[in-house]
Amino acid sequence: MRVVLASQNAGKLREFSTLFEGVATLLTPAEVGLHLDIEESGASFAENAERKAQAFAEASKLPSLADDSGLCVDALQGRPGVHSARYASSDAERIARLLDELKGCPEGQRAAHFACVLCLAFPGGGVVFSEGVCHGRIAYAPRGPHGFGYDPLFELPTGKTMAELTREEKAEVSHRGLAARHMRAQMEVLGKP
Repeated sequence: MRVVLASQNAGKLREFSTLFEGVATLLTPAEVGLHLDIEESGASFAENAERKAQAFAEASKLPSLADDSGLCVDALQGRPGVHSARYASSDAERIARLLDELKGCPEGQRAAHFACVLCLAFPGGGVVFSEGVCHGRIAYAPRGPHGFGYDPLFELPTGKTMAELTREEKAEVSHRGLAARHMRAQMEVLGKP
């Protein structure tokens, strides 16, 4: 199945290309001649993912896969949530802002989770959803050379941050990896005659 990934994020493209290998060939928007800027103004991850997937499916006339994902911090009443990517203008600034907002937050109150909703949309209508959630806590300082976004701050129950995991290890436990496995299973069924 040829599927347009409704994202310009190079980190997501690398992760999804690995996660969907063998079941779908992911195409970038540039590969199909598209440059769409879809406003992510929905109230939920699902609403934003569906909005992006449908727009790219209609414009490309190919199935389109979109995700919306983010970090939800308990002590911040779920923020940054759907605003995770827009919390500041760069990964470094997002991390700095989050640490600043959690200054003085004690060890036992730093619980957080990553959430991801994937939407596969088809030209002319029809959508399929999958979700993944990964629980952890916010570390006091960034650690690890891998990953992107909030990965260096998100500490798993093992004590490692997402950014300290290899790509393969991250795919096994991450919110995106879990959502992708569920979506992959649905794609395998959809791809059968």
